[in-house]
Amino acid sequence: MPFWYQRLRWWAWFLYPFAFLFWTINSIRYWLFKSGIFKRYKSTLPVIVVGNISVGGNGKTPFVIWLCTLLIKKGYKPGIVSRGYGGKSKQYPLLVEHGVTGSQAGDEPVMIYKRLGIPIVVDPVRSQAVKYLVQQCDVDIIITDDGLQHYALQRDIEIVIVDGKRRFGNEKIMPMGPLRERLSRLNRVDYIISNGQSNLPLPEKNKLNTQEVTMLLVAEKCVRVDGHHGELNVTEAVNACAGIGYPQRFFDSIKDQQFNLKNTRAFADHHAFVESDLEQFGNALPLLMTEKDAIKCINFAKVNWWFMPISAQLPPEFEKKLLTKIKDLIC
Repeated sequence: MPFWYQRLRWWAWFLYPFAFLFWTINSIRYWLFKSGIFKRYKSTLPVIVVGNISVGGNGKTPFVIWLCTLLIKKGYKPGIVSRGYGGKSKQYPLLVEHGVTGSQAGDEPVMIYKRLGIPIVVDPVRSQAVKYLVQQCDVDIIITDDGLQHYALQRDIEIVIVDGKRRFGNEKIMPMGPLRERLSRLNRVDYIISNGQSNLPLPEKNKLNTQEVTMLLVAEKCVRVDGHHGELNVTEAVNACAGIGYPQRFFDSIKDQQFNLKNTRAFADHHAFVESDLEQFGNALPLLMTEKDAIKCINFAKVNWWFMPISAQLPPEFEKKLLTKIKDLIC
């Protein structure tokens, strides 16, 4: 909701009772799991949770891809579990493989599988997905894409992704603001990753012990959605669409690549695209979209539809620290 990232409006205080209720329920859940009243599943393999404390579009998926790529290079065999937001399967756990669609598994799991080809299991109950990976797949470390608030699953490392530009908006709990938990929750995580350089420090009233690490997203050469070979010149005029949590970041990245961006349209996050959604753009100009959105447009893609892959870059110092921590868990 746009008002979350603007100065707090007076009428937003009418949402305070709902925000207080949301916070109360989550706090009670956390205490029940932490105290052992509610059982938590402990995996036999190390579990790394990559999540956030605010809603939508913070950059978890590029980081997960970066992390798994790093682990593979170092000889590990990572597997991923996901809730599969936006997908619906007849049965769970669902192993993502060739032929599994975004409507079944969700956009991100299918996209990550196409990139990495590693075991990915989708299940709304993440502990069930973890059990499947441990028992049925050749993995030695597990990454959960989102799930910071899924306290039923024990974890060894918590990594939170923060939007470097929007930060925490008005710093209020949902639905009054974008936060799922109070900012003090960041004191309990192992690493805070800022998606993009930020000039805004973490709020003074929530002085944190964990240092932020900057992640930069780098755009790669555009790829045709239909899978055929081709090349798109960066000097061309293009249109663009995006059905992600923060569409403006994608549109800005197109401009950063020196494309002449003409028309844009933002859709809701995880929008289930159909061909008629994009008829307004016609065929005169190339249409750029995100890699995640391209997954849902393959079956009706036009020749001049393209997606822009994004890769994450993180400091070598952070890479070394993280690998040392992971090595200590496995040894």
